[in-house]
Amino acid sequence: MKLKNVLIVVKDMERSKRFYHDLFGLNVLLEDEGKAILTEGLVLQEEKVWKSALGKEICFERHSCELYFEEAELEGFVQRLQRLYPEVRYVHELLTYSWGKKVIRFYDPDGHLIEVGTP
Repeated sequence: MKLKNVLIVVKDMERSKRFYHDLFGLNVLLEDEGKAILTEGLVLQEEKVWKSALGKEICFERHSCELYFEEAELEGFVQRLQRLYPEVRYVHELLTYSWGKKVIRFYDPDGHLIEVGTP
């Protein structure tokens, strides 16, 4: 068995595709019927389509998982994030752990938790 993708629900498909492309370089591989498959295995699903498929309310900002990315040039990434998305909401800005790893945590436009850290 093999994990193929991770799907997140989004309110505005175009905004989310732009966000993940601008910050992480993810490109759309396939798109149809309210779903976009991006490079690196991330799938965006429109809220209305997901709600219809499940028959349940969608609960954003549950803090039960995060998308984790690594970036060797983390300070440059933070500058790009601040320049392109000054309205982004942070869990915490750039910090350095005692063992030297640097991380930043913030939310995407739909409240999904993202961590970007040094390798």
